[in-house]
Amino acid sequence: MTSKQEPLRSGYGAQTTAREVMGDRRLDGVIAVVTGGYAGIGLETTRVLSEAGATVIVPARTPDKARATLAGLERVEVDPLDLAAPATIEAFAERFLASGRPLHLLINNAGIMATPLARDARGFESQLATNHLGHFQLTARLWPALRRANGARVVSLSSRGHRRAGMDFEDPHFERRPYDKWVAYGQSKTANILFALGLDARGEAHRIRAFSLHPGAIVTELMRSMSEAEVRAAVESSNKVSPLKTIEQGAATSIWCATSPQLDGRGGVYCEDCDIAEVVGADSPVPRGVMPWAVDKNAAERLWTMSEAWTGARLSG
Repeated sequence: MTSKQEPLRSGYGAQTTAREVMGDRRLDGVIAVVTGGYAGIGLETTRVLSEAGATVIVPARTPDKARATLAGLERVEVDPLDLAAPATIEAFAERFLASGRPLHLLINNAGIMATPLARDARGFESQLATNHLGHFQLTARLWPALRRANGARVVSLSSRGHRRAGMDFEDPHFERRPYDKWVAYGQSKTANILFALGLDARGEAHRIRAFSLHPGAIVTELMRSMSEAEVRAAVESSNKVSPLKTIEQGAATSIWCATSPQLDGRGGVYCEDCDIAEVVGADSPVPRGVMPWAVDKNAAERLWTMSEAWTGARLSG
C-alpha cells in the first residue's frame, strides 16, 4: 500500500548534506540515471552516487559540457538527450535498453524555471513539456529496465513552487489563458508530484517505488532565465523563511529518496529536508509541506491519462 504522507522523523534536516545521508553505505553494482546530472544539485547527486560505487549515466543536452564537468568521476557515462525533443528521449532509451542493463535508480532532476512563453515541437508549453512530459516519456520508455532491476526507485525533483498552481486540466498549455511564467512553473512542479503518485501506484507490484521532493532554496543555473532583480528578490524572500541551502545540502533529499533504507516499503510521497512532508492547507502561510492538490489521486490519474495521450508513451515490458 502506498505510504502515508506523514513525516518519519528521519533524524536528518535542512542542513544535512548528501554525503551525510549516504554515510558509509555502498552502491556497488547499482545503475543510476540522473537527468541534469552535470550541474547544480544534479552534479552533486552524480558525485555522491559515483563515490558510493554506483555507475551513473548522465543524459545531457550539451554532452561536451557534461563530459568536461564530470571528468575525473569514476563510472560516469554521458549520453545525448534533450527533454524538450521527444526523438532524443526515444533514442536514449533505445540505447539503454539495448545494453541489457537493469536500472536501479532513475533521478528525474533536470528542469527549467520561470521561462518566457515557448512551445516544443508538439505545441506544448515548455515548462510542462520539459519538467514533466519529458520525464514521463523517459520513465515510461525505461520501464523494462526498471522492472529488470527487481527493486528500483524513481525520484522526481519538484519544488516548493508547486504551491503557486495546481494543474489546469482545461488549459494546461496556456492556449486560452494569459501566460504567467510562475504559474506555469508551479503547474509543472505540481505535475512532478502527481506523476510520482501515479507511477508508484503502478510500480509497487513490480518493486518500483516513486518519490517526489523539494530540494530546498538554492542558487543554481536553474535561475538562468531570471533577471538579476528577480534573483535578488527570490533570495531575500527565501532567507526570510530559512537560510539558503548549499549545493551539498540541496542534493541531500534526492540522495535520501533514492537510497535510504528508511523508505523501504514506502512510495508515492513528497519529501523535503530528508523526510516525508506533511500535507498542509491550501491557505497555509507556512512555506513547508505539500498542497492538497498535489496529492490528489484523482488528479494524478487524470494527468497520467493525459500524459499518455500527449506523449504516446505507456508502461510496457
